[in-house]
Amino acid sequence: MAVNTHNHMSGNGSGSDAATFTKQDFASGEETRWCPGCGDYAVLAAVQEFLPELGLPPERVVFLTGIGCAGRFAYYMNTYGIHGIHGRAPALATGLAISRPDLSVWALGGDGDMLSIGGNHLIHALRRNMPIKILVLNNQVYGLTKGQASPTSAFGKVTKSTPFGSEDQPFNPLALALGAGASFVARTVDRDRRHLTQVLRAAAEHPGAAFIEIYQNCPIFNDEAYAVLTDKDTKDAFQIRLEHGQPIRFGADGERGVVQRPDGSVAIVEVADVGEQDLLVHDAHCADPSRAFALAHLSQNVSAPTPVGVFRSVVRPVHGESSQAELQAAHETVGPAELDALLHAGATWTVN
Repeated sequence: MAVNTHNHMSGNGSGSDAATFTKQDFASGEETRWCPGCGDYAVLAAVQEFLPELGLPPERVVFLTGIGCAGRFAYYMNTYGIHGIHGRAPALATGLAISRPDLSVWALGGDGDMLSIGGNHLIHALRRNMPIKILVLNNQVYGLTKGQASPTSAFGKVTKSTPFGSEDQPFNPLALALGAGASFVARTVDRDRRHLTQVLRAAAEHPGAAFIEIYQNCPIFNDEAYAVLTDKDTKDAFQIRLEHGQPIRFGADGERGVVQRPDGSVAIVEVADVGEQDLLVHDAHCADPSRAFALAHLSQNVSAPTPVGVFRSVVRPVHGESSQAELQAAHETVGPAELDALLHAGATWTVN
């Protein structure tokens, strides 16, 4: 387990509330080592450019990663960081967030790392609504181990581990997060810097767990998997931008839209055929996740029009807040000495 503890007091990182920060304050200066054209570069640059908005010095920010190409992320951030073992970034982030609520905690990993061996840690971090931000870089393949099928690889995908095509149905990461009760769920793409930054900003402002799926290109083992969503000539026709309070429509001229069927499912229509009044108005703050769940299932593959943006953002109790409030109240009521005696009553052990 590698721990990144670069000098965080350089540049503007003085810890002063009046300090302003730049991208350079959050860049470690380590040589980045990803394949040319890898989407990780775009995500790294977007994160480094966005973090100064938080107004926090680098030593108040932590990035925790697992194994895989995305695991290198912690080395390239001039923050505290841990390059942990496979799939355990959400678990490490959970422990850190509980013990250090003053920190901004980010867990980052690939689709294989987060959704395979790390799946159990992921769903419980979301269920508990831990105060952490979770970024899943989804390239639909295992990249670091040279191109095997991952939990998000498309059905029938030919890889080194599935030479006759994958027989497994892929995970739908957003549906999984919603099913786990995640209070913030979003999707964005690596090559759309503006949209990626908007989603990062919304996640950072969210008080509980934030889950972001980032479609990320792997130029070696799954190149152009998301091309229709990112290429200039096609992205307007295939990106369905979700904006809270707005009718869901897309296309170069907004000619297509989304409606909700009587059974609760959603479908794509021509606006001219139904009229804008019948389009589904996106409500990211709806307490019932059913509509967000339906939108997560709108596209069965990334070669079809696909929703991006914030699917759900609701406020619910953040893990640890109630117990901390009770401890604070007890501290003020009975006093620190009596509270300390109570907490240490009974059988205790001293570990040397």
